[in-house]
Formats: sequence, structure tokens, C-alpha cells
Amino acid sequence: MRPTRARIELARLRANAALAAEKAPDSRLMAVLKADGYGHGAVAVAQALAATADAFAVATLDEAVTLREAGIRQPVLLLEGPFEPSELEEIQARELTVTITGPEQLAWVEAARLRGPVACWLKLDTGMHRLGLDPARAREAWERLDASANADLQAACTHFARAEELDRPETGRQLERFLAATRDLPLALSAANSPAVLARPETHLDWIRPGYLLYGDTPLPREHPAGAGLAAVMQFESAVIAVREIPAGDAVGYGGSWVAERPSRIATIAAGYGDGYPRTTANGTPVLVKGRRAPLAGRVSMDMLTVDVTDLPPVQVGDPVRLWGDDLPVGEVARGSGTTGYELLAGMPARTPRVYT
Repeated sequence: MRPTRARIELARLRANAALAAEKAPDSRLMAVLKADGYGHGAVAVAQALAATADAFAVATLDEAVTLREAGIRQPVLLLEGPFEPSELEEIQARELTVTITGPEQLAWVEAARLRGPVACWLKLDTGMHRLGLDPARAREAWERLDASANADLQAACTHFARAEELDRPETGRQLERFLAATRDLPLALSAANSPAVLARPETHLDWIRPGYLLYGDTPLPREHPAGAGLAAVMQFESAVIAVREIPAGDAVGYGGSWVAERPSRIATIAAGYGDGYPRTTANGTPVLVKGRRAPLAGRVSMDMLTVDVTDLPPVQVGDPVRLWGDDLPVGEVARGSGTTGYELLAGMPARTPRVYT
């Protein structure tokens, strides 16, 4: 059996959620499970957090239906709202909560023919400029939904664009706009995403919405103490499948992007971009071989990658490899790939087995 796998440690997931709850003791916790639980398996994540999370959030109706069909009964919020009016009937029947992110969705809810009201959150655009109503229209939207038999309006939310940049003023300004727009509206409020949960207590309000932090990597600068205590949930593991000696001057891999400057020992690992390890990862990015760092040497291919183990103790076929996880945060690997840990986790393909422990 091919040794590549993503080992998911559910006790760590629960511990990360407990840490988020401790950061915001007066807030309810909505765990974000979009993109199949950031690649960890949304159903398994929801089941593991059933005693911790007050609600869950996903991006699409299909994601929500998957949770409902697995027996998840907590409130489930559709962060992007309905994509067409026809979805509202199933949303109501499945007892899901829908985010109203624009005037079109507001009109769809008003015009729908439903058997009962749909639970709604109202999203305001305070500066992210992707989705959300103009804050100046918050009261009008509340009045329209409050008057509609199709809507059970419960909360208002916004989303921060730069919450991890703790030395910049934009998050504070977004929070001010949000609070001003919702003043005197009888709604619960939600603003805090993962970095805000960890380091911006003034944003916690009634609901926090942690996503990335649940899976164990900090969304803050690596050295910031607010991210301490998070534990990597996914251990992306494989093994050495070949070892060879090459002379100085020889190239390794497609395109010859890495050339040996000395006689070198190269280990081939059974993992590639078909398994979720990015093709764009730069030479020199670390890989753990038997718990020791070895630099990537050569272009990542679909099924394999190669590392320089010249400076390690003897390496042989079958030795364990960790591509990210303990002692090698996914965010560090992501920097070597020109992206973020969010993308690496969410992009983990179905081909890579999830093994739950």
C-alpha cells in the first residue's frame, strides 16, 4: 500500500476549539467547516466538535446537506447565502441558516413561497468588498426581513480583510462601521475570524467564527504569542521509496531545476502534487525525514518529490517522512510554495487517505 496519508488527530482539533473558546468566554463558537473542513473531512470534524461548537459554517448548500445527512443537528450557516432562489426551499426544509449578502438575496427571501421561515443572518460590507450590504442600509434590510413571514432574522455579521496585520488600523475601522450600523438593532453580532479570535478581543462580540486556527496553524505572524498552544491536526505523512548517490554537477527531476554542488545523496518520497504537495514548492523547502529537516531538491512531480539527505544520518527505503505537521507547520511549507497554509489544507485531494486517530 502506498504510504502517503493525512493523519487527522481529532483530540488536537478539540483542544484547538477549546483554546478559541477560552479566548472568547462570553461568545458562542461557530466552527467553520467549508472546503471539507479545510481538507480534514467536514463530517469527522463536525462530529468531533459536537460538544464544543454551538454552530457550524460552510460555503455551499451541498456542504450543508452533507452535514445534515450525516446526522449533524447544530445550526449550519451558509456563509455565501443562496446562489439562486430555488435553493431556499431546501434550505428551509433542512433547517439551515442563510446569510443575506446582497440585495438580490434579500429580494429572493421576500418573494419565496416557503412552508415556514428561513433562519437568516445579515452580512454587512465594512471594507472587505466581496459580499455584504452597504452598512447604511442595515436598518432598511432589518425592517424588510422583520416584516417578512419568510425570514427569522437572528444575527448580523461582517468579515475582516486584514485582521492578522495587528499593527494596522483597518480592522478597528471595520469594527467601528459594523457596530455603528447595527446599533439599536435587536440582533446578535459576529465579526471575529481566526486571527481576530486569537489577538483582537474587542471583536469577539456574540459569536466568534474560527476556521483556520481550529486545524492547528496560527494565522498570525509566527512569532506572535497569541498563536501559542495551537497543535497541528493534520500530519501529512509518507515514506522514502528510493535512495541514490549522484555526482557533483548532476541535475535532479524535471527541468533540472536543482543541480548537485557536491556528491549528494537523494531520497525519493512517495508524495507529489497529485497528493496535495504543491508543484510550485521551491528548492530548499524543508521536509522531515526521520524527524530531521532535509531540503527539497528538484521539481515536485505528480506522485513523487526528492530531497537532499546528504547531511542526514543514513537514510533507507521505508524511513518515515512528514511533509507538514508537528515540527514543520503547514504555513512554513506554504511560504516555500508562494501561498498560504489555508490553500494547502483546503486543496488536499481525495486521493490522499484521511486516517483519523
